Amino acid sequence: MDPTVRRLIESIHHSPAKFVLAVTGGGTSIPGLLLSVPGGSRTVLEVVVPYHEQAFIEFLGHRPGQFTSAPTSQEMAARALERARWLAPGDPVLGVSCTASLVSDRPKRGEHRFHLSVHGSEKTTTYSVVLHKGARDREAEEGIVAAVLLNALAEAAGSPERLSVPLLADESIQIETTPADPLARLIGGKASALCMQVDGRLCNDAPRPKALLSGAFNPVHVGHWRLAEVAAKLAGGPVAFELSVINVDKPPLTVEETRRRLQQFTWRCEAWLTRAPTFEEKAALFPGAAFVIGADTAERLVAPRYYGNHETRMVEALERIRALGCRFIVAGREDRERKFVRLEELPLPAFIREIFTGIPEAAFRMPVSSTAMREAEQRRRAEEAAVAEA
Repeated sequence: MDPTVRRLIESIHHSPAKFVLAVTGGGTSIPGLLLSVPGGSRTVLEVVVPYHEQAFIEFLGHRPGQFTSAPTSQEMAARALERARWLAPGDPVLGVSCTASLVSDRPKRGEHRFHLSVHGSEKTTTYSVVLHKGARDREAEEGIVAAVLLNALAEAAGSPERLSVPLLADESIQIETTPADPLARLIGGKASALCMQVDGRLCNDAPRPKALLSGAFNPVHVGHWRLAEVAAKLAGGPVAFELSVINVDKPPLTVEETRRRLQQFTWRCEAWLTRAPTFEEKAALFPGAAFVIGADTAERLVAPRYYGNHETRMVEALERIRALGCRFIVAGREDRERKFVRLEELPLPAFIREIFTGIPEAAFRMPVSSTAMREAEQRRRAEEAAVAEA
């Protein structure tokens, strides 16, 4: 391997960023180069090569208008970034892509070109090159792709190392940089909270709500809407919805899944996105707020087993929530035996009971749940599939 190439790859491997690389049509020499230099396991999370047309469509989730284009490269990088966040939650990650149309074993009527993108939490940078048709063989064209992609990785990694790119006089590298959208910044860990206003606009400087109903909302249902309406009377003002993209025991939500869930609130009410899976973290983001929860959640809040079986840790968390001026409005819930459990029946520690307020059963009792709705929908689809196959 050329010493200059080795030094550049070593500098990439010494950077803190990790990435998933997706390539199609060209750039397939890159994984071998990256992994032939020691340290690749620190940076390369996964390599995806959706080379066949159907594999490419399944990777993107749809058929693109053009397989080799800058927008398609950006979509590929976004998908790679989602995968990187799944594989390395909490780490600085990148999605890297390349889609190319190069010399083949049959003549091509279109241009020989490639587009590659590096998608991070701050920005997406896309590099596009149209090659002089007929000036190089496949190996030489692949060499240009490799040099540009390795330079792009070095740029993203903050490395000063660069490779020379032997372009011809009529060739150039077109670079397009776009800042990440607010949602991508939040999911990438560059923001802690984001408000979706009633009209669907995202902003990070909206006034904090006085009351929030937290949940996964997969899907949102009539019980959520009714609970927010009832709780608003006890909270003394409107109740906003809050969805954390980080979950204690599940993978982070993707940008697409987060958008899907947010759409349920557009033109209905304000919704907040956070990276706060626990109420201790939510309280830090929304001091003085009332959190609307179910009795099952209230029970977990005061159970030491949810704090690693450390009662002291539980007490500290609850005391911190109280010190931040937060409180809980608690709705009764049916348990697995269909028994309605009210706040008054929960074993709340005396020192913290004052920050819990129960909603009377007469005001709110609805057995519907998102889990039950998803299971019913899955059964319906399975039945429809069975009928279609019969």
